Order: sequence, then structure tokens, then C-alpha cells
Amino acid sequence: MSRVVVSPAESFSLNISEIAPDKSISHRSVMFAMLSKGVSEIENFLRAEDTMNSLKIVKNLGANVEDDGKIIKISSNGIQEPFEILDCGNSGTGMRLFCGLLSSANGHFVLTGDKYLRRRPMKRVTEPLMSIGAKLDGRRNGDLAPLSIRGASLKAFEYESKIASAQVKSAMILAALRADGVCTYTEPELSRDHTERMLKGMGADIKVDGLTTTVTPLKELLEPLKIRVPADPSSAFFFAVAAAIVPGSEVTLECVTLNPTRIEAFKALERMGADISYELTDDRYEPVGNIHVKYAPLQGIVIEENISWLIDELPALSIAMATAEGESIVKNAKELRVKESDRISTVVEGLRACGIEVDEYEDGYRITGGALKKAEVESDGDHRIAMSFIIAGLKCGMKVSDLECINTSFPNFFELLSKISKAEFTE
Repeated sequence: MSRVVVSPAESFSLNISEIAPDKSISHRSVMFAMLSKGVSEIENFLRAEDTMNSLKIVKNLGANVEDDGKIIKISSNGIQEPFEILDCGNSGTGMRLFCGLLSSANGHFVLTGDKYLRRRPMKRVTEPLMSIGAKLDGRRNGDLAPLSIRGASLKAFEYESKIASAQVKSAMILAALRADGVCTYTEPELSRDHTERMLKGMGADIKVDGLTTTVTPLKELLEPLKIRVPADPSSAFFFAVAAAIVPGSEVTLECVTLNPTRIEAFKALERMGADISYELTDDRYEPVGNIHVKYAPLQGIVIEENISWLIDELPALSIAMATAEGESIVKNAKELRVKESDRISTVVEGLRACGIEVDEYEDGYRITGGALKKAEVESDGDHRIAMSFIIAGLKCGMKVSDLECINTSFPNFFELLSKISKAEFTE
């Protein structure tokens, strides 16, 4: 399937327990198992292309993996030099975190990805790693994959990042675990903190004080993970927006991570006027619970803070902005330009095709809410752009092309969508 035509939806009321498991936590769970003693057990792992590529890479790095379809068990005797080139598919998270994990491992490693990943910038990770002794190279002086890594001894560091990026922070934390002394990493605003939470839960000596993370190198292997991956709030948010823009609708999203650095988009939707409530049900590695979203008329909003907490959800949030009364502005979001696509340009182009007035800025956009009109939108190989405009189609009808990318993060997206609206596929 390469194109879908989505029909406008009637009001709906749903409980959804099948939201895709969290992508960020799934990636990290298989990587961090390589740092543990004993057998790590990962339940509800996301079986999407990107995360399955990370699992395959872990196998190629010498881990023993048992998978019965429900629980993945991983044991490792340390990272081994692979015979294969390590293919991250479409995942910037996978490539950037593996750079940190492998930069101090014995051996030579080559990371590559699909045509979209190979054009995404990597210097944001390779430069700080090289500054502490990592031996990395790639196209355009180490900015583009394929990337070559020769494991090396890494120096202790005090690094101040100019950008708030969980991927950069995670890569540097992974490097710090095997550096030659205590390391600190400071960021301009707090980015998502799954890496810190999970590694601390496994016994790593990691302390967070405001915007500074201090890491003491490992003296021994970590305790194995015993984790059930919660539902991905970034995936759940598409259906939150659906309920927020279709009059009379409501949805309960079950077993979602409620990590404060992951639900900022829901908080933004709340500020726009949507009726949203939260129920905590578990809190081990991550706070987990249910999110209930009910339709209410939306108002325009300005988004300029905690951008790194909702960077992945901004395309979907832009659909809500397009239906809201008044103007919405997104600022300080230049990071959108280096995601799976240039998401500022793709959002602006898509909304203009839908008849919405949009002004484009270097670091964001201004949206004047109005009546969405049916249009044809090209995803540019970006799963979040594709799903965002499909959700827009619930309001006005929509044709969206280049759909294979959706399998990288949300394989059952169309199955859940079918509970709300009719979708017809064509080649």
C-alpha cells in the first residue's frame, strides 16, 4: 500500500489498550541489556521495523536472544565485534545511541540506515563523542551515515550541550559509563529522561541535579532489566488529537507512560481546551497509567518552552492547531528540521494544501485556525507526518501517500483507525 484515502469520522467513544509500545523505551531496553549481568526480560516490546532493527543489532553484537513472541530474554557476555554492517533502518535514536554504546567497545563497527536516515545529521552526536576520544568517521566528515566506529578509551568530561536532545544526552551517558573518570552533562533545558531512569533502575550511579547529569563509570555490570514496555504516548497522541477535533468524541488510552517529559503534548492540548485527565497505575522504571481525552472546542496556543518534550508530537499538535479558534505559534523548534523529514516544511506544506493559513519561520510556524479541506499530502517518508495528516482526514477527508514509513513505529495504526473511520488503500 502506498496511498490511503480517509473518510471524515462521526463522533466516537473508545477505550484503546493496543497502542504501540513505547519506541524510545523499546530501543533502550535491548541496548541496556548489553550492559547487564544475568538475563534481562522485556515484555511488550515494540515489534516495529526500527526497534526490531535494534534487536537484530544486539544479536549481531553477540547477545543471546530468546523470543517467544511475548517476552524477549537477552543475556550478554560483552559487546563482540560483528561480521555484519549494523543497519538501523529509519531510526535516528538507534544510530545515535549505538554511537555512544559502541564508542568504548573493543572492535570496529559500521552503522548505516535507509535512504532517509543516511541524510540526517549525526555531528550532534559524533562531535561530542570525538571530543572525549571516540574514533568516529562517516560521510561529510562524520556528519552522515554510514558511520565507522573504532572502539577507544574515553576521557572523563564536563560537557555543556547547546541543544536539548535526549539522543545526544543518552549517547554521552552511555559513553560516560566506561570513561576514565566521573562525567557531567549539562543541557539548556531538560530533555526526555528515559535513559537516566532506566539505568538508575538497573543500578548505575547517575545523579540528576537540575539540568546537569553526573555519571560515575561502571565498576561492575548492571542488574538485568525486568520491564514491561508501556504504551508510547507519542503514538497515543494521534488518537488524543482525533478525539479532540471530532465533536462529541472521547478516548481512553490505556497503560501509557506518564513520564512528565513525555506527556507535554497532552498538557498543550489541555491548555488549548481539550478535557484531559490522568490515572497513575504503576511506577517502577517509569510512571504508567491511563489518559482520558474528551472533545471540547479548542483555542490557539503559543508553544515556545519544553520543546524537546513534545518535539515528536508537534506535527499532530499542528492538526489540532489548524482546527482551533485563533492563532497558534510554535517557536524555538528548529530541531524539527532535522527529524525524519524537515517537519517544519512538511507541516507547513501539508496544512497549506488543506486550505489553512500558515507562516513559516526558521524555528517554527504560525497557524491561523480554520476549516480543514480535503487534500492530497505526501509524507516524505516521515511516519509522524503521514499519521498526522491521516488524523486530519477524520475532520475533512484526506489522501496521504508514502505509507510504508508508518511501520517503523506504529504497525497497528490502521487497525485502530478502522474503529473510527473508513480507510481505502491504493498502490
